[in-house]
Amino acid sequence: MEIGQVAKQANGAALVRYGDTVVLVTATASKEPREGIDFFPLTVDYEEKQYAAGKIPGGFIKREGRATELATLSARQIDRPIRPLFPKGFKNDIHIVATVMSVDKDNTPDVTAIIGASLAVSISNIPFNGPLAAVIVGLVDGQLVINPTVEQSRQSDLHMAVAGTKEAIMMVEGSANEVPEQTMIDAIFFAHEEIKKIVAFQEPIIAALAQPKMEVIAPKVDEELEAAVRAYSYELLNQAVRNPDKKAREVDMDKANDSIIEHFAEIYPEQIKQVGSIVDAMMKEIVRKMALEDGERVDGRTLNEIRPVSCEVGFLPRPHGSGLFTRGQTQVLSVTTLGGMSEEQRLDGLGIEDTKRYIHHYNFPPFSVGEVRPMRGPGRREIGHGALAERALLAVIPPESEFPYTIRVVSEVLESNGSSSMGSVCGSTISLMHAGVPIKRPVSGIAMGLVKVEDKFAILSDIQGIEDALGDMDFKLAGTEVGVTALQMDIKISGVSREIVEAAMAQAREGRMFIMGKMMEAISEPNKELSPYAPRLTKMMIPTDKIREVIGPGGKVIHKIVDETGCKIDIEDDGTLYIMATDGEAAQKAKTLIESIIAEVEVGKTYMGTVKRIMDFGAFVEIIPGVLGSQGKEGLVHISQLAEERVNKVKDVVDIGDQILVKVTEIDKQGRVNLSRKAVLKAAAKN
Repeated sequence: MEIGQVAKQANGAALVRYGDTVVLVTATASKEPREGIDFFPLTVDYEEKQYAAGKIPGGFIKREGRATELATLSARQIDRPIRPLFPKGFKNDIHIVATVMSVDKDNTPDVTAIIGASLAVSISNIPFNGPLAAVIVGLVDGQLVINPTVEQSRQSDLHMAVAGTKEAIMMVEGSANEVPEQTMIDAIFFAHEEIKKIVAFQEPIIAALAQPKMEVIAPKVDEELEAAVRAYSYELLNQAVRNPDKKAREVDMDKANDSIIEHFAEIYPEQIKQVGSIVDAMMKEIVRKMALEDGERVDGRTLNEIRPVSCEVGFLPRPHGSGLFTRGQTQVLSVTTLGGMSEEQRLDGLGIEDTKRYIHHYNFPPFSVGEVRPMRGPGRREIGHGALAERALLAVIPPESEFPYTIRVVSEVLESNGSSSMGSVCGSTISLMHAGVPIKRPVSGIAMGLVKVEDKFAILSDIQGIEDALGDMDFKLAGTEVGVTALQMDIKISGVSREIVEAAMAQAREGRMFIMGKMMEAISEPNKELSPYAPRLTKMMIPTDKIREVIGPGGKVIHKIVDETGCKIDIEDDGTLYIMATDGEAAQKAKTLIESIIAEVEVGKTYMGTVKRIMDFGAFVEIIPGVLGSQGKEGLVHISQLAEERVNKVKDVVDIGDQILVKVTEIDKQGRVNLSRKAVLKAAAKN
């Protein structure tokens, strides 16, 4: 960690080196708090520079443009553990920028950036309850590994980022290959031991360099006003919040809020904003008290009760697969599309992978929560939720050798009241099975919540929106009956203990299995047949030295095959060739054409050939015709091999365009083919 050499005009800056990975992280803050906001204005940007990996950006502009998916996910990974550590009531704009300047593939830049962000903020004048640190945990040959290398990562059954302070875990995010829950818990706290060491490493640096902190001016609440609002409002709010229907509850809460504001507008006209803040605090207290003390939730469920679940398979007629998953007032339609291997996504970033063949996209339109706002491209939330659902299913997607398709799943959130990302996992599982994708096992997901006051806590299964907003934890977990495939845990308080994590994991499994049962009632295994609208795949192996012939000069031959048959054709470097078509006849036609192009002349075999050229010494006969502009195969019938009797002139026996039966007698060392018409005539005479 280098401090004081670069970026000295930021409030705080740290250049962090991990092997040959170098990340500059800066933290800046506005001088004054932003007025009239009810949120903490923190922005985190993660800048991937292509020069870091010795690359020049693609395209015409040749400079970095919009953040890649990996950069967006890395920015979220910094934001989520660091945000809860700023003091409540602090409303100054904060901007953290992590610039990846050099990348050593064995030393990951994303967790390096989290450590850099911790240090940059801690030594600045920005108030912060850190420091924190992060590591990646892998599971290689049954052994937990901190920050695995590229080679270890390829063999690992687990890739999990864990961030925390020396006291507690703040954030967990990762994917796993059906790893048991107990192993996941061990991995989290194995990571925490390493996190403590990295925090301890930062502490003397911070002690030596930290600047005096900015003053946090928290708004003071008038005690008399608060007592009056509480006395008047408690029962109104307590009744309004107890409604299982989200829309009806929101109407009741709006009515209660309007009544409270109207009542106090005349009594305390200049403090009406404080009234709103007190009402919000009361609402949070009521919801939390119900869960913690009464074991009851706003919709009347018990703490571990799952909302009603329904699944519909084949909701859409034309797409290759579709599944509608509804859980309470959260509804997700997941749609599967199958394509050729040439349609896999190419990744232009600093990650290890260059392509991916399983793609999951998540859309969250405003109508899903009854809102009006412009619809633009996917935001950070959509990218993050899509990536989580993708990781959850990646462990069960069949390998290319078994199912050589590019697979894209799009999850459309049609209605949302909590955990649409886990709804996407469930909907996508039934959609993939409906499409006939032979997934290893079905995956289900659930979102868990937490309410914690001092040492007392309550775990909530299948949280809805209000419980997410007013709770202390959002813990999403997906997996099969065998084990976990993905998890994401965000903590809104100063951290959670092992006891809480173990309780949440156990309760999550119980809920997942219940949801899985409902999914299996709709579809219990992948369909054996693909949709009639899905492309059928014919696989061929061609000699690598024939690839050029099939493609033709400038792609001329393969384009003609595609135009004539309507098929998609992919050829890999090892000679694997895929023909994709919805029409079986078209696929067979394409296969026949390709077989004609790559056909080899066989010694001893008889062919019906066409005379192409005549010379004094013999005739050149095409025995395998060229297809769609490809080069045909021809050989020479020497004048002595044209007939059983002596021939004076070639034209006495054959002319250009004549079709004659010839036998291949020899292919010499130079690949020249010698043919004989005489041998065919002799054989015919014997018969």
